[in-house]
Amino acid sequence: MNKPVEPVTDVFGSNVFNDTVMRERLPKDVYRSLKRTIEGNEPLDHATADVIANAMKDWAVEKGAAHFCHWFQPMTGSTAEKHDSFISPTAQGGTIMEFSGKELCQGEPDASSFPSGGLRATFEARGYTAWDCTSPVFVKEDGDNITLYIPSAFCSYIGHALDKKTPLLRSMDALNKQAMRVLRALGNTTSNRVTATLGPEQEYFLIDRSFYEKRLDLILTGRTLFGAPSPRGQEMDDHYFGSLHERVASFMHALNVELWRLGVSAKTQHNEVSPAQYELAPVFATVNVATDHNQLTMETMRKIAARHGFVCLLHEKPFAGVNGSGKHNNWSMVTDDGINLLEPGQTPHEDMVFLVMLCAVVKAVDKYAKLLRASVANSGNEHRLGANEAPPAIVSVFLGDQLSDIFGQLAAGGAKSSKKGGELKLGVSTLAPLPKDCTDRNRTSPFAFTGNRFEFRMVGSTQSTAGPMFVLNTIVADVLNDIADELEKAPNVKTAAQKVLKQIATEHRKIIFNGDNYTEDWVDEAKRRGLPNIQSTVCSLETIMDKENVAAFKKHGVLTEAELRARTEILLEAYGMSINIEAMTMLNMAKRQILPACIEYSSVLGSAVGAVSSAGVEAGPQRELLEDVCGLLATMKKDISQLEKAAAEAKKLTDTTKRAGLYRDKVIPAMQALRATADELETMVDADLWPIPTYAEMLFMK
Repeated sequence: MNKPVEPVTDVFGSNVFNDTVMRERLPKDVYRSLKRTIEGNEPLDHATADVIANAMKDWAVEKGAAHFCHWFQPMTGSTAEKHDSFISPTAQGGTIMEFSGKELCQGEPDASSFPSGGLRATFEARGYTAWDCTSPVFVKEDGDNITLYIPSAFCSYIGHALDKKTPLLRSMDALNKQAMRVLRALGNTTSNRVTATLGPEQEYFLIDRSFYEKRLDLILTGRTLFGAPSPRGQEMDDHYFGSLHERVASFMHALNVELWRLGVSAKTQHNEVSPAQYELAPVFATVNVATDHNQLTMETMRKIAARHGFVCLLHEKPFAGVNGSGKHNNWSMVTDDGINLLEPGQTPHEDMVFLVMLCAVVKAVDKYAKLLRASVANSGNEHRLGANEAPPAIVSVFLGDQLSDIFGQLAAGGAKSSKKGGELKLGVSTLAPLPKDCTDRNRTSPFAFTGNRFEFRMVGSTQSTAGPMFVLNTIVADVLNDIADELEKAPNVKTAAQKVLKQIATEHRKIIFNGDNYTEDWVDEAKRRGLPNIQSTVCSLETIMDKENVAAFKKHGVLTEAELRARTEILLEAYGMSINIEAMTMLNMAKRQILPACIEYSSVLGSAVGAVSSAGVEAGPQRELLEDVCGLLATMKKDISQLEKAAAEAKKLTDTTKRAGLYRDKVIPAMQALRATADELETMVDADLWPIPTYAEMLFMK
């Protein structure tokens, strides 16, 4: 049955208090004042805030909303919200709908129960949320509940950042300040602001809810802790970009419509490499708005999946042995008058602004490679990085043929030419020649130039993009600061710029690698170049407090030393807690589901041996199978004891770093041993007795 489709142009942004709505509903002077605040030129006064709040309330109430909430991103990795109604009692015993500028601009959620890394004691409860006017307010429907959502920053009573948005906004200011200094020094007098932009691609899995409900590991941890490989996986390469299953296509359509209503520019969708894996990519937005939109995307994926009988799995590695999920962050810098500072144009060797910005990014990635690696470190991503399905833990930059050639020319004293892409003829009369890019792509690179932006491919699928992006913004701002210092004091800016470019191209060429990042040869070559290869999440997180990192964040006002230390503590603690939850879940499943099923099967085999032997027939095959199963049962019982012992030992430690290290060194190996035994038993036990859905069922049955 054909369903009437509402035009996308009518749907898009219909639940967003966007610029169009503001123009319609705000007085002209109030609208102009708000725009100046959004552009960072003036604070918002109380009277103006009251007018804006009232207009927002009227708009939201017309859409059925009775509540508003400050929507923020604490250090839990997800979002948080506290709902308040618009109602206000009257003296006559009735009620009116009110919403003040103060309520719009500031909220006061309890801050005691959010991770603070020691910045707040549990008994110190007061925290503040502050309206982030640079990210649009929106109305969201959750079942019968309709609420006005106000994107907000979250801080402690004394002003410490307790969230992911605050440092991101600070880093955007830092990048703008230093990029504008460079632009002015290079003669740009028209641009007034530089903004980091982001287009985050989101990978995810969909499985039938009936399977999910029978897997405690998926329910509690988001990944399968047990599971023998399916007889068929992704080796046929037939799922990637394959035709969409009708049920999945219906999910994607509903997801798009919901996201479009929220102003999320969902554009690209397709099957990913692994069976049951998919990807969604939006059009780029400012890095702040894109981060908010990505959080909305993940929430909406889960909600829409449930409506279609699916469960959306966002874990970096929900299934062992097949492709994991990442979040490719396409990042660039754009001026307020529409100049993409990473757009090479037709003759990039002649564009000084492009060359300076390109080299600044390359230097930043090389200088702060450990910090960039730490920005994507978590327990889930540890399963991906370096596993020949995602970039390795070695940070390198792919520039491609054209820009690598120019980079080499800069090191030699100056760029004088640019390689051209040309034209690609396919040898078919009915197919027009294709314009050929001047360089190929490299999907194995962790940080690749892809036309007019860099693609940071190491980010994990569950992560907020805020962390990796405020790190990237800050380190690029730090390098631009040094470049601006050189250019501003130089009697001849062009000569000084050429000197800076030559120095960067000479000193940081080691970070450039255009080859296959998956090979062992590259691991050896990277070691010879002196590039760090930090595979452990714990070791990576321990580098965050390196002196140069503390100095950079402090210098540019992004994070104080205390705030950075707190984040390190939170990340290490989260790592340990995640592994502990996985270990406890494994033990629960092993002792209460898998072990009983295997014992029951051994009993069946024992009865078979007795019955066959009683009939006077040699029960060799049955006896041999029984011995194998019983041997594995004994091993599994031993594995369970080892995991219990390791987990108990780790849990006793009070030092966060040492505890995380013990989970890595003892608990994870014990988990791996238990899984190996259980997975082998899965291949032997009667399918009717096996208590949990298999990989083949979850990945291929829809």
